Amino acid sequence: MGIGITQVHHIQIFVPREVEQEAKHFYGDVLGLEEIPKPEAWRKNGGAWYRHGPNQLHLSLLRQPEDNRGSQRHVCYMVADLDNAEKIMREAGVEIVPDDRPFDQWTRFYVRDPGGNFIEIAQMNAEKRGS
Repeated sequence: MGIGITQVHHIQIFVPREVEQEAKHFYGDVLGLEEIPKPEAWRKNGGAWYRHGPNQLHLSLLRQPEDNRGSQRHVCYMVADLDNAEKIMREAGVEIVPDDRPFDQWTRFYVRDPGGNFIEIAQMNAEKRGS
């Protein structure tokens, strides 16, 4: 039965304060997410909010040091052209982490944002799209 979820509204990502500008560049310029205004009450905390379609990503700053680099918890962004996405990431100096566990539904690679958050970039395989 469940609780009746109708959509994912937002995902919150945390980065250290010292990489805030690099993270904003990553999410806004490299990934191309649209920055949207944060409510006045939260602007003083730094970070930024982004939108892609009906979903939002809230980039927040850590209050205490934390190392995300060992974690594999992640967000998955689907793209129309995985090769182009990889090219753009490489041109932006983003390290590509190859997929060490291929999945038959889609082809993917991983990256880490400036705060160490793990991100999956994937494209549906042609046979799964009905082509």
